[in-house]
Amino acid sequence: MTTAEATTPDSANHVIPLIARLPKRRDFLRIAAAKRRWAAPGLVLQTAPIPDDAEKQTGTIRVGFTATRKIGNAVVRNRARRRLRAAVREIIPTRARPDLDYVLIARAATGARDYSALRDDLVTALKRCDALVGDEENQIR
Repeated sequence: MTTAEATTPDSANHVIPLIARLPKRRDFLRIAAAKRRWAAPGLVLQTAPIPDDAEKQTGTIRVGFTATRKIGNAVVRNRARRRLRAAVREIIPTRARPDLDYVLIARAATGARDYSALRDDLVTALKRCDALVGDEENQIR
């Protein structure tokens, strides 16, 4: 009997990190204070190195999401956060540096923006924040 892991080349050597949430306000403030950010039409990405005293599990990348009331009511904010979470689940585990914490801020266009454009915004923001890992042309499409 063969499994997908056994038949996939280099599957044992390549661990895909899990996404963990940033639960504490102080983490959001620390990342914002690092002033390492990039604004794209669909999102704002902020990054900062993981502190030494952080409670980080091995094989995880910590990501926080936020949407202010400026972008709309609760329905609009929740939709924007859902779309950001979907893009992060698709891009961050294989394309982002695991030694950084990330915060994604929804913008007014996040909810209505085409999903492929939102993904491209995230990849561009990762690249501009020096957080992108790997060849972008081969892995995104």
